[in-house]
Amino acid sequence: MQLLVVENRTAAAEPLAPRLERYGHEAVTVATGAAALESYAEAELILLDLELPDIDGLEVCRRIRRESDTPIIAFTGRGAELDRVLGLQAGSDDCLDKPYVFRELMARIDAVMRRARRPPEPVRPPAEALSVGDVCINPASREVRLCGRAVDLTRKEFDLLYYLATHSDSVVTRQRLMAEIWGDTSANALGPRASRTIDTHVSSLRGKLGHSGWIRTVRGVGFRIGPGR
Repeated sequence: MQLLVVENRTAAAEPLAPRLERYGHEAVTVATGAAALESYAEAELILLDLELPDIDGLEVCRRIRRESDTPIIAFTGRGAELDRVLGLQAGSDDCLDKPYVFRELMARIDAVMRRARRPPEPVRPPAEALSVGDVCINPASREVRLCGRAVDLTRKEFDLLYYLATHSDSVVTRQRLMAEIWGDTSANALGPRASRTIDTHVSSLRGKLGHSGWIRTVRGVGFRIGPGR
């Protein structure tokens, strides 16, 4: 598989390439956002450092995502939840804190590529829009409106919100969300990585909807959609 490694520190990028190649991948490394925007078209997966010397990594991610569905795993060195949320909102498929364990990186690459390679679902008649309180969700146009105001969601945020809304009469477990939204049915679907992925998306959704009550945590079980305020 052809990988593009976008890392502003050459000392970090160069050792990564041969390790990826030992796993049978071809890795091209670049050190700037401009170079990434010129090189990404040939890549099957992009490993993107969000801290770049020329163009902000989030902007690089947004530009790539506007033009391509190539999977992106972003890296942030600050370790804050907000940075991971911003990376996902910019269009990355996953976001990993630095420093990371190489084995975890490989597991995330495998998970992201499994989701990217899933066969398309059979065409079904478009589902009808549904409402939960003041939130209206239109699956045909993939639009969400809160009190008539459009809410800009990423693909996974929309899928998560819509799934919870269509199961509003029950608590949805984390394992079920990982299987249905992220396509992960492995034992790792119950691990800390999966929990961080779900929690980051839930946190982002709550922020965009303006109140934590829209998605309620049922401790030890999972989540259910709520009435908001």
